[in-house]
Amino acid sequence: MEYIVVMLGGAFGALSRYIVSTQINRIFALDFPLGTLFVNSLGSFILVFFTILSLERLALDPLIRLFFAVGFLGAFTTFSTFSYESLSLFNDGEYFKFALNILLNNFISLLGAFLGFILAKAI
Repeated sequence: MEYIVVMLGGAFGALSRYIVSTQINRIFALDFPLGTLFVNSLGSFILVFFTILSLERLALDPLIRLFFAVGFLGAFTTFSTFSYESLSLFNDGEYFKFALNILLNNFISLLGAFLGFILAKAI
């Protein structure tokens, strides 16, 4: 049952990532992988917030945590796309954007995780 729950969460997370990422890129139309930065940062915030809340404050069924934290958010955030886009920037000679992408994804995702932690503890 756990495998099915994770698989279903992953399907919804991957679809959500595609929709959100492409819409962010379409709206802002920058020559920068902003969509991936957005989903990684938002996903980091939500994952930590949800995990703290579900473990410390809510009595959630473990299958719900698997569906959302492992399946949905695991597929919603994307290290592989971040890596590919970073390498593409490097290969295109966009060294500043390459470095900026790495710094922003790491910093903002960690900041999102920290804010999720603080908010979940405050509730």
